[in-house]
Amino acid sequence: MSCIASAARAPKTDLYPTDPPLILECPLTQRASVAPRFLHAVVCALALWLVAGCSTVSVGSVESLRLALHGDTVDATPASVAASPYFQLQVDASSGRAILILANTAHGVLGWYGVGHDIVFTRDGLVTRTVGLPQNLDTSVFPGADPFHEGLHRLHGTTRYTRRMDWSPGYRYGVVLDGQLVPGGLEDVTILDTVYRLRRVDETLVGQGVHLHNRYWVDPADGFIWKSRQYVAPDYPLELVQLRPYRESAP
Repeated sequence: MSCIASAARAPKTDLYPTDPPLILECPLTQRASVAPRFLHAVVCALALWLVAGCSTVSVGSVESLRLALHGDTVDATPASVAASPYFQLQVDASSGRAILILANTAHGVLGWYGVGHDIVFTRDGLVTRTVGLPQNLDTSVFPGADPFHEGLHRLHGTTRYTRRMDWSPGYRYGVVLDGQLVPGGLEDVTILDTVYRLRRVDETLVGQGVHLHNRYWVDPADGFIWKSRQYVAPDYPLELVQLRPYRESAP
């Protein structure tokens, strides 16, 4: 199936109801593979279209896209986030910081696109797949119950479960890990000058010579994960911060 990238005169959608969205007209399974080929052209076309005055998006938003496209450091501020109509996710790694833009949603999976080939897929606040990083999470599934889908705000004590993960490079596939979530106390977390009172939840994943410790800061009202530190591979943690969140109804 061929894929077409377009930005001009796109119809309004629930994803971006007030501004024309960036559209990749192909299934989610194909979008990750076509993004490296089309993302440069799509962002350039989008920037030119916005400058031409076809949208209310500010020139500052276009400049942020240009900086992200060329790989310069872009530090988010309340003003820069407010100037863009797009849902935004800040990702910090040992190699640097990126601000990713939500480009697609499908069956609860959110695709966040960044510089070059970098893509982070999340579901219920949990990273389920990455593309273009020095180390990548290829698959993360729950053979049994999924406490993240149920909502971490529903935890009343230690919860145990199983996760199966695939990592590359190295062909580390089918790694079965015993997971444990432990809810903690409420903590103040500052995001873009706003203080959120969030519950900290700690996760440990153990098995096959692997011992990982992840942490999530959760809205106690609906389980939305505002901030997290997650290992997408045994030696590669990411810190994720929701700058302009895409929030669906809590389960």
